Amino acid sequence: MATQPLLRAIGISKQYGSLTALQNVSLEIRPGEVVGLAGRSGAGKSVLIDILAGLQTPDSGSIFFNEKRLQWPFQASAYNINVIHQEPELAERLDVTSNIFLGNEICWPVLGRFLQFPNQRKMDKEAVRLLNSLDVRLPSLHEQAGNLSSERRQMVALAQVMSRPSQIILVDDPSSLLSLPYQERLLDLIREWQKKQIGVLFSSPNLDHIFAVTDRIVVLRQGRLIDNYRTDAANREHIVAALVGTADREQRTPVIWALDSYYRARKQAETLRHNQTLLRRDLAAQDNLNRQLVEQLADQVKALDSANLALQDAQRRLLIEREQERKHLARELHDQMIQDLLSLNYELEDMVSKALEGPSIATDLEDIRSDIRTLVEDLRRICRNLRPPTIDSLGLGAALSSYLHDWSNRTGIEMKLDIDENFGRLPEGIELSIFRIVQEGVNNIRKHADASCAEISLKHTSPRMLLVSITDNGSGLQNSFSLGELGESGHFGLLGISERVALMGGRLHFQNLVEGGLMIQVEIPHPRVTQQA
Repeated sequence: MATQPLLRAIGISKQYGSLTALQNVSLEIRPGEVVGLAGRSGAGKSVLIDILAGLQTPDSGSIFFNEKRLQWPFQASAYNINVIHQEPELAERLDVTSNIFLGNEICWPVLGRFLQFPNQRKMDKEAVRLLNSLDVRLPSLHEQAGNLSSERRQMVALAQVMSRPSQIILVDDPSSLLSLPYQERLLDLIREWQKKQIGVLFSSPNLDHIFAVTDRIVVLRQGRLIDNYRTDAANREHIVAALVGTADREQRTPVIWALDSYYRARKQAETLRHNQTLLRRDLAAQDNLNRQLVEQLADQVKALDSANLALQDAQRRLLIEREQERKHLARELHDQMIQDLLSLNYELEDMVSKALEGPSIATDLEDIRSDIRTLVEDLRRICRNLRPPTIDSLGLGAALSSYLHDWSNRTGIEMKLDIDENFGRLPEGIELSIFRIVQEGVNNIRKHADASCAEISLKHTSPRMLLVSITDNGSGLQNSFSLGELGESGHFGLLGISERVALMGGRLHFQNLVEGGLMIQVEIPHPRVTQQA
């Protein structure tokens, strides 16, 4: 990636009366770099994009494009800067083709650039190609833009940007008007622009989308640029902590186990804080006792937050220490106990060859040797279950293939394993956690599902998101199923899966299948995959 910024904004500030929209915001975008812009509603994201596009003039600050300072207002398209707005800005009475090529018409050359006529046939043909590449089907290219649905208008606006030369594209959350397939198409477009060395500023409230396509993430809060992360070095909890203003987020465990749970907890906390603010305002003229009650309530909220974080720390340490203990025990069993048994087996073999007392002693010794061989195999199986040796040398795929093959032979349950081609290596902790999730999942099938076959699937849904599916054809879950009740009844398999998923910042979903059986789906965020040879 080039070291020279393509677009550089320095100290951008904007105020509307007493409302500060932006305060001393600086950022850079390099060729081929996708920068995610995260912020809550009202943080100033749209104002910043309008200023970078020359549509609004800041109160202070400067902007450089290719090291040339620009003066507001300026025509962004003259510098190959294009914008995709939240609400598509189209000419309502012009048709689809005219909107796509508005200000960028394909013309017949008559007298050079001094006299040109639009080439309608060529523009229609190119408009069809652009819309087909977006999977957009319109009844007619000559339909007025004002008659189109909001989603189709947004897709026409995307085609408009695709028709123009671009060095920088500013994307201001157009996905709110788009269905899921078109949201995915937008993400694919951003990846294509990145490969073409086009710089992209991508604003979206969907953190999954931001993590899927960006190289860096900048966070705005109340008009200030709070943090600037490398995407590979951050997770959703870091970004959420910056969005809502949680302090010391890098020195402690994630504020919550899953983002959905976090939003619910945050909403409750904001409601409590708002009520607390109103209470302080109403108690301004009342006695000190009421004020002390408000302060005690705030202290209790902080104590609950600290207790929650301490519990998460303890859970994380427990899982890490359990893995270390298993690793140590597996090494001890393999390096000492198994070797001693093998040595004893060799001595018995020597005794058999030298036995002169008769065939009965040799037969007894042979039985002992058979028992020892069985014991050695059992110990090897225990070692593999405690700490699969192949996971360190050959990776998660080989470890799962070996374990599930052995598991299927022992249980008689048919097992199918489906892993992405060129799956690659993940960090050791993530590979171990996924292995334990699968291990606990199939053990749950053996104990409770009454299934005859099962399937494990590992697929990448994006460069930084892995989907693990565990499916069986058994009895499924009861309608009254509750994770909380499992711990009380002594069933810790699914509960252990949920804890591991939460500590990795993932999501867990259970679903009974129509044809019978249960599907467990786990979404796990991770750094970009390192491809293996």
